[in-house]
Amino acid sequence: MRPLPFCTPPRLTTSGRRVRIKCVFCIFIKVCGTKVYEKSVSLTEGSVARGMLVFAVPIFFSNLFQQLYNAVDSLIVGNFLGGDALAAVGSSGSLIFLLTGFVNGVSLGAGVLVARYYGAKDEEALRRAVHTTVALGLAAGAVLTVVGMALTPQILRWMGTPAEVMPNSVAYFRMYFLGSLAVVMYNVGASILQSVGDSRSPMYYLITASALNVILDLFFVAVLGMGVGSAALATILSQTVSAVLAFRKLSMTKAPYGVRWRQVRFHGPTLRAVVIQGVPSGVQNSVISLANVIVQANINAFGAQAMAGCGAYSKVEGFAFLPVTCFAMALATFVSQNIGAGRLDRVRRGMRFGMLTSALLAEGVGVAMFLLAPWLIGAFNPEPEVIAFGVRQARTVALFYCLLAFSHCSAGILRGLGRPMVPMAVMLAVWCALRITYITVTLRFIPQIGVIFWAYPITWTISSVLFAWYLTHCPLPSPGGGAPGHGEHARA
Repeated sequence: MRPLPFCTPPRLTTSGRRVRIKCVFCIFIKVCGTKVYEKSVSLTEGSVARGMLVFAVPIFFSNLFQQLYNAVDSLIVGNFLGGDALAAVGSSGSLIFLLTGFVNGVSLGAGVLVARYYGAKDEEALRRAVHTTVALGLAAGAVLTVVGMALTPQILRWMGTPAEVMPNSVAYFRMYFLGSLAVVMYNVGASILQSVGDSRSPMYYLITASALNVILDLFFVAVLGMGVGSAALATILSQTVSAVLAFRKLSMTKAPYGVRWRQVRFHGPTLRAVVIQGVPSGVQNSVISLANVIVQANINAFGAQAMAGCGAYSKVEGFAFLPVTCFAMALATFVSQNIGAGRLDRVRRGMRFGMLTSALLAEGVGVAMFLLAPWLIGAFNPEPEVIAFGVRQARTVALFYCLLAFSHCSAGILRGLGRPMVPMAVMLAVWCALRITYITVTLRFIPQIGVIFWAYPITWTISSVLFAWYLTHCPLPSPGGGAPGHGEHARA
């Protein structure tokens, strides 16, 4: 095989009030109307660029509103409850991703399998993959609830969480993990919908849930003064709404990917295929999250203000990563569907377009982050020392976002090709082992927080070089295949 290359506003014709009402009504119909709502994007035919953009843009907005969950928590908590509460919420990302990353990674991997069967028009295999994935999500969500509730205090102590922050951190995390089943099931439902080309429905659900989260955050924290745990409560209640909406859509559709709750069970051969495709992505997410927890523990050693400043930066950074994550997810689905459909020419063109577009967007965002860092960090907390820590981290890493984009898109492409072990190996070796080793050793000789910040650009550069080499030397899988379990497993 060949190696891989690298609405316009309406014209005012009547009274202002009538026109405004008409405009609002048209927007509502456009967003919620049955025809638009039911239509999925075709990724196996038509223009590659247009198809990928139409698919990726809703993912961008979905991730945007997903990011608003934590950002809103931090903004409201930081402004109403103070720096210690902000430190508790701001440092939450690493631990949450550690405990949820595996499950979410498996969901992404299972989504690749669903996309492959959907592209190949193998309806029976598609049904089994969907129902097995749902069963796996239910089981994983229940386990995650128990584990998160039980282990949170011990993990926080192991992370070196300062004593003044510990009560708020425990309250926030325990409330969050009490609702982790909803978090897991939304990700499962969204992954299934996106895998079959419907990236708009998850966007609508997250817009709804994000608006609800803002209202509940303000009500619980600002009005009732319920404390930091109520911010997590607002998040999980909102996430529950989005999960219910996602599975309502999947339960009502007559398409072969629809969920029939009586059929939700583990199908042995399909479960093995899901595990083969999804577990490497899950392990990758968990181990990277473990590395970030260790990084967070090193940041904690510099005190509560460093925690708050770096936590504020992490919330802003989440928005900066949106072009990266949306194209990485879009590429995995695009590549997988087109291999299932036997369209290898589209795979190569989609790879080039997705990676270039993502890198350019990420770098543009990085430049904006570099310039606007003082104002962005200051929105979370006005304390000068807190702002100084966040700005220093932002200006160390922001101009290297293009490398982060390249690495993530490469990982998405390789998942779509049915080679999830490769990004797992690269991420474990570079983003985990090398990053932790560098920080641990260098801090002994240079005990400055800047050492931690530079760990990210260094490891992004190395992973990008490794991915570039692999992508220029690996062949495409055979058309219609490449997914573990395709064929004999589907017929079992």
